[in-house]
Amino acid sequence: MQKTLRRSVFFSGTGLHSGRPVRMALRPAPAGHGVRFCRIDVADRDQIVLARHDAVDDARLCTRLSNADGVSVSTVEHLMAALAGLGVDNALIDIDGSEAPILDGSAAPFVSAIRAAGLVADPAPRRAIRIVEPVSVRRGEAEAALLPADAFGVDFEIDFAAPAIGRQRIALEVTPESFMLELADCRTFVERHEIEALRAAGLARGGDLRNAVVVDGDRVLTPGGLRRPDEFVRHKALDAVGDLALAGAPIIGLYRGVRAGHALTNQLLRALFDAPSAWSWVTLEAPDAPMARVAAE
Repeated sequence: MQKTLRRSVFFSGTGLHSGRPVRMALRPAPAGHGVRFCRIDVADRDQIVLARHDAVDDARLCTRLSNADGVSVSTVEHLMAALAGLGVDNALIDIDGSEAPILDGSAAPFVSAIRAAGLVADPAPRRAIRIVEPVSVRRGEAEAALLPADAFGVDFEIDFAAPAIGRQRIALEVTPESFMLELADCRTFVERHEIEALRAAGLARGGDLRNAVVVDGDRVLTPGGLRRPDEFVRHKALDAVGDLALAGAPIIGLYRGVRAGHALTNQLLRALFDAPSAWSWVTLEAPDAPMARVAAE
């Protein structure tokens, strides 16, 4: 069945790119609501911003959602990954700023709070998007694809010149358990030489060694080092889970990413929905049924 939070949970922190303080509350929502942001600091325009792929208007280094009135919420990918990874279908997110808090740079704080609140079933069956034909997009050496599979999985590969990162790959089936154990605590990262240019462009103003892994050549500058030897590619996989959640329903298929980022994953979703023969709606047959046990509509 569709799921929502048992009770509201609250966060406060700083926006990674804006550097501004922000407060946010995740609240239960009824069946069919989906995930929506409400900009409670906005009074003169539409406050609601839908968490949908076609609401993405900027994907440089993060994912930003906007509505027709120009009201936006950015850096939503870690929160969306936590919601999707734990199977939350419906939530209303009150936020008093234009950017979600970065917290520790991963999805772990969101996961911990959502698990503490607990989930409840909504009185409606859960629908999913089954990939029936391959869809892919490419930009230079970067590529992203959705392929038919019996469950949702991510296969991601990165290749960076910095020796501390290098070439890494991860492939796993994404379930609530594997998301929590394998991806949720992996943090965003940046190369030291990029920071000055980012700040000159008005980005990364809230970034520091407490909420990002900073790399300088073959060195990891963040105190305590890495949480996992391949934390970099695991974070990229986490980002992909969050960006794919903007499909509006769980995906039954394999996401394959090579050097892909937010923009390419969003382009992939747009290509998917522009190709009706490549996907179909399916309904889970019973509460807690495996993703493979579906009935075609």
